[in-house]
Amino acid sequence: MIVFPAIDLLGGRAVRLAQGDYDRVTVYNEDPLAQAREFAEAGAEWIHVVDLDGARDGAPGNTAVIERIVAEVGVPVQVGGGIRTLETLERFEAVGVSRMVLGTKLATDPAFVREAVERFGERVVAGIDARDGMVAVEGWREGTATPAAELVAELRDLGIHHLVYTDISRDGMQTGVNVDAYEQIAETAGFPVIASGGISTLDDFRELAALGPDVVEGAITGRALYEGAFKLKHAIRAARGEY
Repeated sequence: MIVFPAIDLLGGRAVRLAQGDYDRVTVYNEDPLAQAREFAEAGAEWIHVVDLDGARDGAPGNTAVIERIVAEVGVPVQVGGGIRTLETLERFEAVGVSRMVLGTKLATDPAFVREAVERFGERVVAGIDARDGMVAVEGWREGTATPAAELVAELRDLGIHHLVYTDISRDGMQTGVNVDAYEQIAETAGFPVIASGGISTLDDFRELAALGPDVVEGAITGRALYEGAFKLKHAIRAARGEY
């Protein structure tokens, strides 16, 4: 199982939001590039970057920072937040972003998603954020009437094979993961998911990894990592069943 340490960008800084609330921001590093280097030195196989300005405003707001992380750190980068045009996808592909996460467009514009997959293939990742089982969009600020399971079931028809599924109620709260939810989502999707939201201990990585690679591809960790609940190197070993 892959461990994806997260760098959430807001105003050029590495932060975390509590339950997606832009009024509940904690700044963890004024220098996201230095943070990315630290993750790489600790053995990160991937880095997950979220442009929170982009998610909120509908267009990337931290592109220069993302480009520097990709160019200078040497670890594959998965980027989400505000990716709503083919031009943005093209720009990220051109600078070497390995995976690009679509969020709001999944729920609002399936034709765009199909075209994105046709042009960028496996680089395109679905990012589904759910609160109480319902999809949330626009940087989690807007709820929808779309059940998350319904949207997940449509992903294969759209040609997508990677999914980041975020349980908003647990994100940034260090309350532990909802293992059953990820198992159900993977079964619905027909391919493994990347779990996001609530990881608080090494046991959470062990529980997710125990579901097997057909259920969980990876897990994203943020606040617990920043606040010292565990070290990244230990999380990676736990995810591999070595610790």
